[in-house]
Amino acid sequence: MTRVVIAPDKFKGSLTAVEAAEAIALGVRDALPDADIVTCPVADGGEGTLDVLETAGARIVRLTVRGPLEEPVKASYAVLDGTAYVESARACGIEFVEPSPETALAAHTWGVGELLVDALMHGATRLVLTVGGTASTDGGAGMLGALGAGVLDAFGAPVGLGGGTLSRVASAELTPVRERLNGVSVAVATDVTNPLLGPDGAAAVFGPQKGAGPEEVAALDAALARWAHALQVGGAPDVSAVPGAGAGGGVAAGAIAGLGATVESGFDLIAGLTGVDAALDGADLVITGEGSLDEQSLNGKAPAGIAARARPRGVPLMALAGRIQLGEAELESLGVIASSALIDHAESLDHARANAAELLRVRAAILVSSWRPR
Repeated sequence: MTRVVIAPDKFKGSLTAVEAAEAIALGVRDALPDADIVTCPVADGGEGTLDVLETAGARIVRLTVRGPLEEPVKASYAVLDGTAYVESARACGIEFVEPSPETALAAHTWGVGELLVDALMHGATRLVLTVGGTASTDGGAGMLGALGAGVLDAFGAPVGLGGGTLSRVASAELTPVRERLNGVSVAVATDVTNPLLGPDGAAAVFGPQKGAGPEEVAALDAALARWAHALQVGGAPDVSAVPGAGAGGGVAAGAIAGLGATVESGFDLIAGLTGVDAALDGADLVITGEGSLDEQSLNGKAPAGIAARARPRGVPLMALAGRIQLGEAELESLGVIASSALIDHAESLDHARANAAELLRVRAAILVSSWRPR
C-alpha cells in the first residue's frame, strides 16, 4: 500500500497546520483512494505551534493575561509530559495591535511572563518558549518583569513597559527570577539566527513589520543595547551578539540572559513530538507546505526541515503553498519534485485566502495524480 505523509506548516492568515494537513489529505484521498495517509502537521516554533502540540496530545491551559498594549487578552499554553510550551504570540502577538510607530515603542511582553508564572505555579518541570510573531521589541523586559525582575533606571526606579522605555534602563535585578525558576530548565525554540543588535538585529529586521519607522528602529536598537548592558549589570552574560537572541523582538535575549535558556531549533523540537520521523520511515511520498514558500523557507522553516528528513530516506517531496517565490533551482535544492501555488489558481489573494482549504484539496489531488509510486 502506498504511504503518503502530509506534513505542512500553517498557511498564515488562512489555515492552521492541522487544517492544512486535513485539506491536503482529502485531496490525496481523492487521487489515491487506497493510500495509507499519515498526517503530521508541523511548526517551527512560531505562531501555530500550540495547535500542532494539541494534535500531538498536549493539554491546553487557558487564561487571561496582560496584552502588548495593556488590554487583557485570552491566551494559552500547552503542557505535554511535564513540559510547558509557551507561545509568545498568544500573549503579545502582532494581531493584537494596529502596527504604528507608537505601538512599536509601547508593545511589551508582560503577558508572556504571566504565562510562564502560571506554568511554574502548576508544576511545570521544563519550559519551552516559542518566540515568533510578537508585536513587541522590548528584549523580553516585560516578560522578566512579570517573573519578578526589577527593570530599573539609574535612580533605582522601574522604567515602565515597552521597548521605548528601555532608553532609560540602567540595571536589571534578576535574583527574584532565578528564585522563582528554582532550577526549572528553559529552552527558546526558534530557527531565527538574528542577533539582538545591529543591522541584522531585532529592531532593524523585525521592527518595520511592527510599525517602526527609521527613527523608531534606531531608538529601539539603542534601547536594546542599554538593556543588554543592564542585564550584564544584573549578572547575566552578554547576549547582544548571540545568534537567535533577536528573535521575537529580543524576547529570546531576555530568556537567555534572565532565565538561563538554551536556544534550540524550533522545527526540530516540535517535529520530535509529532511522529514525523517515524511516519517518514517507509513512506513513498511526503507533501509539505506553508503560506509563503520563499527564501526564509530555506533557513530552518518547516519545508526545509521536512526536506532534510525526506532526502536521506529517499522519499520524494512535493510542496504546496499560498505563493511560491523560489525558482526551480531552489526548489530542486530542497528535493521538491512537484509544487503548486494557490495564488496561481485563484482570482485574487483574498480569494486564495478565503478558499485555501478547497484550493489545497484540489491542487493536492492534481499533484498526486501526476505522480507514480516507485
